[in-house]
Amino acid sequence: MPRTAFLFPGQGAQTVGMAGALCQALPAANDLFQRASAILGYDLLDVCVSGPAERLNATDVSQPAIFVASLAALEQLKATEPDAAQDVVATAGLSLGEYTALAFAGALGFEDGVKLVQARGRAMQDAAVATPSGMVSVLGLEVPEVEALVLEVRGTDTLEVANLLCPGNTVVSGSVAAIDRFEQLCVQKGGIRTVRLAVAGAFHTKLMKPADEKLAAALTGVALSAPRVPVWSNVDARTHTDPAEIRGLLVQQVLSPVRWEDTLRGLLAENVERFYEIGPGRVLAGLLKRVHRKADIRNVAA
Repeated sequence: MPRTAFLFPGQGAQTVGMAGALCQALPAANDLFQRASAILGYDLLDVCVSGPAERLNATDVSQPAIFVASLAALEQLKATEPDAAQDVVATAGLSLGEYTALAFAGALGFEDGVKLVQARGRAMQDAAVATPSGMVSVLGLEVPEVEALVLEVRGTDTLEVANLLCPGNTVVSGSVAAIDRFEQLCVQKGGIRTVRLAVAGAFHTKLMKPADEKLAAALTGVALSAPRVPVWSNVDARTHTDPAEIRGLLVQQVLSPVRWEDTLRGLLAENVERFYEIGPGRVLAGLLKRVHRKADIRNVAA
């Protein structure tokens, strides 16, 4: 059987309408949403299915929504391909998706996971409100070129490389003023393509410092176990087994660049032959194909 890795999406993968058909067809998926709704205090499935988009896109809603929808999609995979999980040799998730990966790997319980990603979302939302900020994707340049542009316009504002996704796709985060200057410079340099992301703030930068303190407090009340499947960390693109170390890395993650390209290359170096993107969207498949054009990746949609 092929050596397999499960990949889980992060914030931004949510769409109004997701998980509705899945929960109608699969009682196990619907049960996850019912359990999550009891914890959150509102009907999470209704928000996923009916929106409005403004509510679903709120950081403190989209994070539990994607977490639960991805685990619901995992139930679909278990029902249709029961042997797939038996071949998993590693798992990883993009930003928020790392929590889903930890849940799949048995390191984080479902109830604790729902509470934790809600707390994470609230903390990140609060930090974003404190300082007007955002994120922009830069296409077609390699990381050293992006870093040089950042240094050219940063000044005294916060502007940092936040996501290293794949060759030619890097995300920069910072204050709104610095992001505006960065985009203007990209135009002046010859039409470098940028895409402003629909997120609330400068995630994975030092502007999230208030969030990491709240997240650390939330993590103190959560039991973490050693993963039964290796989970690749966003912070250092390595696997870790010590729950205390994992806890620290989850706190550090909101301040640190997401090393997704390094993670994908690490999985390929471990001779992973088949990937599954599990949850809403197809972003991760596209990123993997930029790293390895012939990679075998299958989507299990929410």
